[in-house]
Amino acid sequence: MNRPWATSSTSPAADPVACRVLHALDAPPLGPPANLPDLIDLLISPLLRPAAVLVGLIRRHSGTHVLFTLRNPDLTHHAGQVSFPGGRLDEGEAVLAGALREAFEEIAVNAASIVPVGYLDPVATISAYRVTPVVAWVSADAALRANPQEVAEIFEVPLARLRDPDVRSERVLEWRGRERRTGAYRHPVHDIWGVTASIVDQLIELPDSALDVPLPQPKFQDRALSKDGPA
Repeated sequence: MNRPWATSSTSPAADPVACRVLHALDAPPLGPPANLPDLIDLLISPLLRPAAVLVGLIRRHSGTHVLFTLRNPDLTHHAGQVSFPGGRLDEGEAVLAGALREAFEEIAVNAASIVPVGYLDPVATISAYRVTPVVAWVSADAALRANPQEVAEIFEVPLARLRDPDVRSERVLEWRGRERRTGAYRHPVHDIWGVTASIVDQLIELPDSALDVPLPQPKFQDRALSKDGPA
């Protein structure tokens, strides 16, 4: 599968999708964000503040779905954009603890309903955050509820759809007088682009074997939250 936007140098093995590995839960990535050179003259501040997001995966009858949120349109940063639940870390807070705390605050998912798997590479945002994505399974029967102060909507997209090369595109934006290219994923309802798309770029390069961890056996739901149509 030809994915010209992939940044990993790891070659696929048995799995044709495999181009990336997860960082272990006891070894969060410490290096600079891979996309930092592209944003260095666009950041609102040269000091990157630590943040974390939860890249939630849910097993449905139709396959694995990825959990997204639509941010409240009245927020100061990234208002009205598609994101993963997460936010700035408290002082001294560990990445995993921060991702779990933020996910609970934003979509009311309890840590007991989450099985963390590992970390993707950190990414930088124009708003000057160093975001570490935490990949985790979320119980299919978790009672998710959006915090209206931060989240306008919770929705899911099938992982298989995101892996379809025809769904991925690039967008050209102008920011501070400079042209900037960013990834984007076509969706019938929501616009998935920017740093969220950068995280998805990493996620879809993971082999399925990297996500294969022992899970509780929750009751599967036949119907997902997505407005994406048939999975």
